[in-house]
Amino acid sequence: MNAIVRLEHDFTAIVDAIAGPGIGIFPGFINADMVAALRHDLATLPPWELTPAAIGRARLQQTNEQIRTDKTRWLEGDTPIQRCYLAQMADLQLQLNRQLFMGLKDYECHYALYQAGDFYKKHLDAFRGKGNRRLTTVLYLNDDWQAADGGELLVYTAHGKAVMHRVLPQAGTLVCFLSEDFPHEVLPATRNRLSIAGWFRIDDPVAPAIHL
Repeated sequence: MNAIVRLEHDFTAIVDAIAGPGIGIFPGFINADMVAALRHDLATLPPWELTPAAIGRARLQQTNEQIRTDKTRWLEGDTPIQRCYLAQMADLQLQLNRQLFMGLKDYECHYALYQAGDFYKKHLDAFRGKGNRRLTTVLYLNDDWQAADGGELLVYTAHGKAVMHRVLPQAGTLVCFLSEDFPHEVLPATRNRLSIAGWFRIDDPVAPAIHL
Protein backbone atom coordinates (compact mmCIF):
# COMPACT_ATOMS: atom_id res chain seq x y z
CA MET A 1 0.00 0.00 0.00
CA ASN A 2 1.13 3.55 -0.68
CA ALA A 3 1.89 5.73 2.31
CA ILE A 4 -1.09 7.79 3.41
CA VAL A 5 -0.33 11.45 3.93
CA ARG A 6 -2.47 13.18 6.54
CA LEU A 7 -3.96 16.40 5.20
CA GLU A 8 -5.30 19.34 7.16
CA HIS A 9 -9.08 19.60 6.84
CA ASP A 10 -11.60 22.38 7.05
CA PHE A 11 -14.59 21.00 8.94
CA THR A 12 -16.75 24.11 8.60
CA ALA A 13 -19.50 22.26 6.72
CA ILE A 14 -19.77 19.65 9.49
CA VAL A 15 -19.79 22.29 12.22
CA ASP A 16 -22.54 24.21 10.39
CA ALA A 17 -24.63 21.06 9.95
CA ILE A 18 -24.42 20.11 13.63
CA ALA A 19 -25.16 23.70 14.70
CA GLY A 20 -28.16 23.77 12.34
CA PRO A 21 -30.28 20.67 11.68
CA GLY A 22 -28.01 18.47 13.79
CA ILE A 23 -27.15 16.14 10.93
CA GLY A 24 -25.07 16.25 7.75
CA ILE A 25 -23.97 13.92 4.94
CA PHE A 26 -20.53 14.56 3.48
CA PRO A 27 -19.39 12.67 0.34
CA GLY A 28 -15.63 12.63 -0.14
CA PHE A 29 -14.81 13.15 3.53
CA ILE A 30 -11.70 11.05 2.92
CA ASN A 31 -9.96 10.35 -0.37
CA ALA A 32 -9.79 7.10 -2.33
CA ASP A 33 -6.29 6.21 -1.06
CA MET A 34 -7.38 6.49 2.55
CA VAL A 35 -10.53 4.48 1.87
CA ALA A 36 -8.43 1.74 0.26
CA ALA A 37 -5.98 1.70 3.17
CA LEU A 38 -8.76 1.42 5.77
CA ARG A 39 -10.48 -1.30 3.76
CA HIS A 40 -7.19 -3.20 3.50
CA ASP A 41 -6.65 -2.80 7.24
CA LEU A 42 -10.07 -4.33 7.90
CA ALA A 43 -9.58 -7.11 5.33
CA THR A 44 -6.29 -8.23 6.93
CA LEU A 45 -7.71 -8.58 10.45
CA PRO A 46 -7.73 -12.17 11.74
CA PRO A 47 -11.33 -13.44 11.42
CA TRP A 48 -11.64 -14.04 15.17
CA GLU A 49 -11.11 -10.34 15.87
CA LEU A 50 -14.41 -9.48 14.20
CA THR A 51 -17.02 -10.41 16.79
CA PRO A 52 -20.84 -10.28 16.77
CA ALA A 53 -21.98 -6.80 17.73
CA ALA A 54 -23.74 -6.39 21.06
CA ILE A 55 -26.55 -4.18 22.30
CA GLY A 56 -26.97 -2.67 25.76
CA ARG A 57 -24.15 -1.54 28.00
CA ALA A 58 -21.95 -2.83 30.81
CA ARG A 59 -23.50 -5.86 32.59
CA LEU A 60 -26.62 -5.72 30.44
CA GLN A 61 -24.70 -6.07 27.20
CA GLN A 62 -25.76 -8.97 25.00
CA THR A 63 -26.03 -10.05 21.40
CA ASN A 64 -29.48 -10.14 19.84
CA GLU A 65 -29.79 -11.28 16.23
CA GLN A 66 -33.37 -10.00 16.11
CA ILE A 67 -31.96 -6.45 16.38
CA ARG A 68 -28.52 -6.52 14.73
CA THR A 69 -26.35 -9.08 12.97
CA ASP A 70 -23.17 -7.20 12.05
CA LYS A 71 -19.65 -7.91 13.30
CA THR A 72 -17.32 -5.28 14.76
CA ARG A 73 -13.75 -4.59 15.83
CA TRP A 74 -12.69 -1.49 17.77
CA LEU A 75 -10.01 0.80 16.34
CA GLU A 76 -7.24 1.24 18.89
CA GLY A 77 -4.53 2.83 16.75
CA ASP A 78 -2.79 -0.49 16.08
CA THR A 79 -1.77 0.43 12.51
CA PRO A 80 -0.64 3.64 10.76
CA ILE A 81 -3.93 4.05 8.90
CA GLN A 82 -5.93 3.65 12.10
CA ARG A 83 -3.79 6.33 13.74
CA CYS A 84 -4.26 8.57 10.71
CA TYR A 85 -8.04 8.26 10.85
CA LEU A 86 -8.17 8.75 14.62
CA ALA A 87 -6.01 11.86 14.27
CA GLN A 88 -8.39 13.28 11.67
CA MET A 89 -11.34 12.71 14.02
CA ALA A 90 -9.38 14.35 16.84
CA ASP A 91 -9.02 17.42 14.61
CA LEU A 92 -12.78 17.38 14.03
CA GLN A 93 -13.39 17.10 17.77
CA LEU A 94 -11.15 20.11 18.40
CA GLN A 95 -13.00 22.24 15.85
CA LEU A 96 -16.43 21.22 17.20
CA ASN A 97 -15.38 22.13 20.71
CA ARG A 98 -13.87 25.45 19.66
CA GLN A 99 -16.87 26.58 17.65
CA LEU A 100 -19.84 24.89 19.31
CA PHE A 101 -18.56 24.45 22.89
CA MET A 102 -19.76 20.83 22.90
CA GLY A 103 -17.39 19.64 25.63
CA LEU A 104 -16.43 16.51 23.69
CA LYS A 105 -13.67 14.63 25.50
CA ASP A 106 -13.13 11.36 23.64
CA TYR A 107 -13.78 9.54 20.39
CA GLU A 108 -14.36 5.80 20.05
CA CYS A 109 -15.00 3.88 16.84
CA HIS A 110 -15.13 0.40 15.38
CA TYR A 111 -15.06 -1.29 12.03
CA ALA A 112 -18.44 -2.77 11.13
CA LEU A 113 -18.84 -5.64 8.70
CA TYR A 114 -22.37 -6.32 7.46
CA GLN A 115 -22.35 -9.46 5.38
CA ALA A 116 -25.07 -10.01 2.78
CA GLY A 117 -28.41 -10.03 4.56
CA ASP A 118 -27.16 -8.43 7.80
CA PHE A 119 -29.10 -5.54 9.33
CA TYR A 120 -29.47 -3.27 12.35
CA LYS A 121 -33.03 -2.38 13.35
CA LYS A 122 -34.13 1.15 14.18
CA HIS A 123 -32.38 2.48 17.29
CA LEU A 124 -30.97 5.53 19.04
CA ASP A 125 -27.30 5.72 19.96
CA ALA A 126 -28.07 7.53 23.24
CA PHE A 127 -31.11 8.36 25.34
CA ARG A 128 -31.62 12.07 25.99
CA GLY A 129 -29.93 13.08 29.24
CA LYS A 130 -28.89 9.51 30.05
CA GLY A 131 -26.07 8.80 27.60
CA ASN A 132 -22.47 9.87 27.21
CA ARG A 133 -22.46 9.75 23.43
CA ARG A 134 -23.10 13.18 21.97
CA LEU A 135 -22.23 12.90 18.27
CA THR A 136 -22.38 9.87 15.98
CA THR A 137 -20.21 9.40 12.88
CA VAL A 138 -20.43 6.74 10.19
CA LEU A 139 -17.79 6.50 7.46
CA TYR A 140 -18.32 4.17 4.49
CA LEU A 141 -15.60 2.10 2.80
CA ASN A 142 -17.52 0.50 -0.10
CA ASP A 143 -16.31 1.03 -3.67
CA ASP A 144 -18.77 1.18 -6.56
CA TRP A 145 -21.85 0.82 -4.36
CA GLN A 146 -25.10 0.91 -6.34
CA ALA A 147 -28.71 1.40 -5.21
CA ALA A 148 -29.45 -2.21 -6.20
CA ASP A 149 -26.89 -3.36 -3.59
CA GLY A 150 -29.20 -2.20 -0.77
CA GLY A 151 -27.65 -1.58 2.64
CA GLU A 152 -28.97 1.96 2.98
CA LEU A 153 -28.77 3.89 6.23
CA LEU A 154 -32.23 5.23 7.06
CA VAL A 155 -32.28 8.26 9.35
CA TYR A 156 -35.62 9.16 10.91
CA THR A 157 -37.11 12.33 12.33
CA ALA A 158 -36.88 12.71 16.10
CA HIS A 159 -40.15 10.84 16.72
CA GLY A 160 -38.99 7.98 14.49
CA LYS A 161 -42.01 7.94 12.18
CA ALA A 162 -40.75 9.54 8.96
CA VAL A 163 -37.56 8.86 7.01
CA MET A 164 -35.63 12.09 6.50
CA HIS A 165 -32.49 10.65 4.84
CA ARG A 166 -31.69 7.49 2.86
CA VAL A 167 -27.92 7.17 2.56
CA LEU A 168 -26.13 4.79 0.22
CA PRO A 169 -22.94 3.50 1.92
CA GLN A 170 -20.61 4.83 -0.78
CA ALA A 171 -16.86 4.98 -0.26
CA GLY A 172 -15.60 8.09 1.51
CA THR A 173 -19.01 9.37 2.61
CA LEU A 174 -19.33 10.50 6.22
CA VAL A 175 -22.64 10.81 8.05
CA CYS A 176 -22.56 12.86 11.25
CA PHE A 177 -25.48 13.55 13.62
CA LEU A 178 -26.47 14.26 17.21
CA SER A 179 -26.66 10.87 18.91
CA GLU A 180 -29.73 11.60 21.05
CA ASP A 181 -31.84 13.09 18.28
CA PHE A 182 -31.99 10.77 15.28
CA PRO A 183 -33.26 7.16 15.26
CA HIS A 184 -31.67 5.22 12.43
CA GLU A 185 -31.34 1.73 10.96
CA VAL A 186 -29.26 -0.24 8.48
CA LEU A 187 -31.10 -2.17 5.78
CA PRO A 188 -29.86 -5.56 4.51
CA ALA A 189 -27.51 -5.53 1.53
CA THR A 190 -26.78 -8.04 -1.21
CA ARG A 191 -22.99 -7.82 -0.71
CA ASN A 192 -20.57 -7.15 2.13
CA ARG A 193 -20.96 -3.64 3.53
CA LEU A 194 -18.01 -2.00 5.34
CA SER A 195 -18.01 1.06 7.57
CA ILE A 196 -16.50 2.73 10.62
CA ALA A 197 -19.06 3.72 13.25
CA GLY A 198 -17.90 6.18 15.88
CA TRP A 199 -19.04 8.40 18.71
CA PHE A 200 -17.75 11.56 20.29
CA ARG A 201 -18.31 11.34 24.04
CA ILE A 202 -18.36 13.63 27.01
CA ASP A 203 -16.52 11.19 29.27
CA ASP A 204 -13.80 8.56 29.03
CA PRO A 205 -14.48 5.90 26.38
CA VAL A 206 -15.90 2.50 27.26
CA ALA A 207 -15.63 0.32 24.18
CA PRO A 208 -18.82 -1.75 24.68
CA ALA A 209 -21.00 1.34 24.95
CA ILE A 210 -24.66 2.27 24.58
CA HIS A 211 -27.14 0.85 22.12
CA LEU A 212 -30.83 0.08 22.30
